[in-house]
Amino acid sequence: MPRPLFVDIATVDMNNVMYGVDAIEAVNPQRGHMRMLDAVVMVNETERTFVAYKDVRHDEFWVPDHIPGRPLFPGVLMIEAAAQVGGFVMKTYGKVEGFVGFAGVDGVKFRGQVLPGDRFVILGKILDLRARRSVCAVQGVVNGVLVFE
Repeated sequence: MPRPLFVDIATVDMNNVMYGVDAIEAVNPQRGHMRMLDAVVMVNETERTFVAYKDVRHDEFWVPDHIPGRPLFPGVLMIEAAAQVGGFVMKTYGKVEGFVGFAGVDGVKFRGQVLPGDRFVILGKILDLRARRSVCAVQGVVNGVLVFE
């Protein structure tokens, strides 16, 4: 059974971008086809929650070949998007310096489809934040529906 959403999406203004592509690329090393974030729209340091999104485009590298005729945003790229926003938050708010690598994933569930044209909203909760290790729980939502956790 899915957990409740970490953040009430109705309270988040998706048009109020805190960090856009330029700010994200100033922190994260991923570029081009491998940048999986378009914006960070909310960080609540008190509640240790964050919200970001990726607009899934029709011209992405995986669209022609990840289920031809019925393209689905690959689950591994959902995980990558979650890792990228976690790394961004860790470096920006946790003041971690240097390279931040992705070390693991536990208990992933895919609960719905993400299609070209969708906005994949990533909700996160920081569970542990240290200089050499952080742990976040993340959820992916499309049109208010939980599709990934």
